[in-house]
Amino acid sequence: MNRASRSPTSGVVALGERILARVDTAGEFTLLAMLTLRAALRPGFPWRESFRQLEAVGARSSTIVLITALFTGMVLALQTGIALARFGAKPYVGSVVGLSLARELGPVLTALMVGGRVGAGITAEIGSMQVTEQVDAIRSLGADPVQKLVLPRMLACVLALPLLTICADVLGVTGGMLLAWGQFGIEPHFYISTIVNTVTVSDFAEGIAKTFVFGWIIAMVGCFSALQTTGGTVGVGRATTRTVVTASIAVLVSDFFMSQLMVLLL
Repeated sequence: MNRASRSPTSGVVALGERILARVDTAGEFTLLAMLTLRAALRPGFPWRESFRQLEAVGARSSTIVLITALFTGMVLALQTGIALARFGAKPYVGSVVGLSLARELGPVLTALMVGGRVGAGITAEIGSMQVTEQVDAIRSLGADPVQKLVLPRMLACVLALPLLTICADVLGVTGGMLLAWGQFGIEPHFYISTIVNTVTVSDFAEGIAKTFVFGWIIAMVGCFSALQTTGGTVGVGRATTRTVVTASIAVLVSDFFMSQLMVLLL
């Protein structure tokens, strides 16, 4: 059937079906989030698996997060120093670097790096279990897959991301300090003093508070995509890609709305 012979209402029907599919997906995601919360309140909390996942999420993600933070701080100091030199304010590079890392760049870049690594890993691991019917086997044994699989990973991401962000902030500031010292001749003690005088506790706390939400998003998106996986190994690959894209977009969108909310509240 060519395009001219299609029914005028076919486009509206297709659009309606897509909207209903998105609404259905949102409902299933909300249901999984509620089941995870209920699983956390039931007896038999999976402490051992949670600690194992915390090590997998936190310790094994530290290298990529710290390398990203180090060079982000150096690039930010370089570009900021060049820009401020036009106004004679080059010595205050530390203020811009510290504030940018504490409020936005530290939390967001850490979440994006962890989302790409951990989110994909969660989806690949649980997705493989889903297509090989191991998740159904857990149910048949009377256990709850949400409590055994989803809850430990969600808790690990929520706890690990703030710790990784703190380390990223420190290393990013250090990288900026080294470049400012070597490139612009700014003494480290002056660089640190400008950060201390500019970055407040509320600025730092605002950035850390966001990471709890980012960690929850990464874990829940990864687990949800995994449990929805179909189509064998090809489906696992598609689900993994979908997780990385969705988690990255969700982190950036939620960062904007949380920033707006904190501006209104503070």
